[in-house]
Amino acid sequence: MANDLSLDLEELRHLQSIAKRPRVVSLISSEIRNLEKLSNEAASVAPAPTPAPAPIPTPTAVSTNLKAVSDPALKYTTLGSFSWDQDTDKVKIYVFLEGVDQEKVQTEFNPMSVDVKFHDVQGKNYRCAIPKLNKEIVPEKCKVLVKPTKVIITLVKASKGNWLDLHFKEDKLKPSLDKERDPMAGIMDLMKNMYEEGDDEMKKTIAKAWTDARSGKAADPMKSYR
Repeated sequence: MANDLSLDLEELRHLQSIAKRPRVVSLISSEIRNLEKLSNEAASVAPAPTPAPAPIPTPTAVSTNLKAVSDPALKYTTLGSFSWDQDTDKVKIYVFLEGVDQEKVQTEFNPMSVDVKFHDVQGKNYRCAIPKLNKEIVPEKCKVLVKPTKVIITLVKASKGNWLDLHFKEDKLKPSLDKERDPMAGIMDLMKNMYEEGDDEMKKTIAKAWTDARSGKAADPMKSYR
C-alpha cells in the first residue's frame, strides 16, 4: 500500500505542476496532504492510537411550559415561506404571522437544527423548522421575539462569518477525506472534479488518461501522464 501511495503522490504532484485554475490547484494540494498523511501512517511501525471521538454536544432545547406541547396528537401547518438576513455574529429569520402569543411558542434549538412551534394562532398550530442548518449555532443564546405582525427568530453563530445559505448544502467539489476509504477512490473523485472545473488543456489531459486506462495502456488513469 505504501508503494501505491507513493506513486499516487508522484502523479498528483505532476498534476499540480500543470494545473492553472486556483480552485483546481487547491483541490490537488488538499488531496496531496491527505495522501501524505496516509503514507506517514502506513510507514509508522507503531501507529499512534486512535484518538477518542470528541463528545457530541448535547442538544439544547428551550420549551415554554405548555401542557399541549407534549401532546403527540397536535397537528401543525408548516411555514415554508419566510425571509432571513445575517451579520457576522447572528442570523435572523422573519416569520410573517399575526396573532402569535409569546407564551404559546415552543422552541427547540440544537447545534445544527431549529424547530419553532406556534400554538393556538387563530385556532391553528404552525411550525417553522430547519432540520439542518448551513453551519452550527449556539443553542443557549438563540431566542424568539414575537411582534404584532411577525416573529423574529435570532440564531447566534458558533463561529463568525458569512453563510451562503440558511440550509446546509454539501459542496460537490470538495473531495472526500474519509480515512477509511480506498485512496484510489478519492483520486477518481478528484479527477472528476478537476475535469469539471479545469480548462481545455486539463480536460484533454484527463480525457486521455481515462482513454488509456480503459484500453489497458495504463494500470490506472493517473499513470498515463508519464
